[in-house]
Amino acid sequence: MTAPPRSLFDKVWDAHVVTTRPDGQALLAIDRHFLHEGSFHAFGMIDHAGRKVRRPELTFTVADHYVPSHARSQPIADPEIANMVTLLDANAARHGLRHFGLHDPAQGIVHVLAPEQGLTLPGLTIVCGDSHTSTHGAFGALAFGIGATEVSHVLATQTLWQRRPKTMRVTIDGTLGPHVTAKDLILAVIAAIGADGAAGHVIEYAGSAIRGLSMEGRLTVCNMAIEAGARAGMIAPDDTTFAFVEGRPFAPKGALFDRAVAHWRGLPSEPGAVFDREVTLDAAAIAPTVTWGTSPETAVPVTAAVPDPGAEADPGRAGQMRKMLDYMGLAPGTPLEDVPIDRVFIGSCTNARLEDLRAAAAVLRGRRAVVPGLVVPGSVPVRRQAEAEGLDRVFADAGLEWGEPGCSMCVGINGDLVPPGQRCASTTNRNFPGRQGPNARTHLMSPAMAAAAAVTGRITDVRKLGGR
Repeated sequence: MTAPPRSLFDKVWDAHVVTTRPDGQALLAIDRHFLHEGSFHAFGMIDHAGRKVRRPELTFTVADHYVPSHARSQPIADPEIANMVTLLDANAARHGLRHFGLHDPAQGIVHVLAPEQGLTLPGLTIVCGDSHTSTHGAFGALAFGIGATEVSHVLATQTLWQRRPKTMRVTIDGTLGPHVTAKDLILAVIAAIGADGAAGHVIEYAGSAIRGLSMEGRLTVCNMAIEAGARAGMIAPDDTTFAFVEGRPFAPKGALFDRAVAHWRGLPSEPGAVFDREVTLDAAAIAPTVTWGTSPETAVPVTAAVPDPGAEADPGRAGQMRKMLDYMGLAPGTPLEDVPIDRVFIGSCTNARLEDLRAAAAVLRGRRAVVPGLVVPGSVPVRRQAEAEGLDRVFADAGLEWGEPGCSMCVGINGDLVPPGQRCASTTNRNFPGRQGPNARTHLMSPAMAAAAAVTGRITDVRKLGGR
């Protein structure tokens, strides 16, 4: 009897199941475990239980969430934050873990650093105490965020109990238009299926538009799978993936790399593989995109106007829209290109890679920002390469601040905040109330779109300014 066709997810999941309980939960072997400063709770749990890290060579610690993006050579001013950074150093040293600390030449945001270092590979299971661990699925890995108790379980056993999720395939065929990026693509997907549209599912992104993306673009797409409610996002590995991985510090070398690629070529979904849900989008229909509300699903083309709750048939949805508009200080019917911006943030695990910085610099080159802004590269290697290309000078000449690698203003727990009531054009992944600071108003968009907002002081269709 011929086995039914399997999807990419099926292959990775099945290869990692150690055992399955009668209730359906599977014990998964975990290949990579990443931790950041918030992991002290989990270390405390295994310490209390008298356990050690089961596979220290598969566990990596990264200082990124709380680290300052300014004055990196000076002691951290906030004693609580300084203690968290120091505690991560100590926990890593005590358990013999590879630590990418504050002054490590590879330091950066974990979801930028790990792919750069070759720690993220096709076919792996990857977990981290951070919801945007879905980023690593861009390589054909099964990667997802976990809570503190689960982190402690992985530390102690290198395994994790999980219930098999459903699967969804999102196919985007066609060619993206000029100045339309991976960020616009994923915002359009979330707008189409909703913030909980993929709840309980792992998304596989497919189609010619996905295959046409760089690895940086694929990382952006998978990063925001969680914003559609998905457990994870995955993209089948191909020659683009293999070329990116080859030569990375932790990647296989020589004959071992060749053997790995031969295996990875067998990971893509087979013809006829069945998914629990299928969604299709036309790449050519996607425009530069921006959010107007307090959920990523409130994404619309920049050419649109703020929607009117009065036109919404669902009373519950209309009420939610009114609350969003009240928080955002927007009136229905206002053209989005008339909405003023108070400041700009270019960075985060969504859009702080070299490709992102180049796109922003292309718009800013020869222009001046009319609002303050902060540009934070995703890692030290990204920062160094950007400086080698003169991108830092482009940002400085435009009047924007050039920061040190870290999560920075994305999450607002490290001193980088949007002042109350101010409106920020942001390349981050979440626009929830208070995400970037108390009463901060966040509009999500691509790096090029954020750069366009910087030079005009309002939400702007980047296609009107040029650059690429």
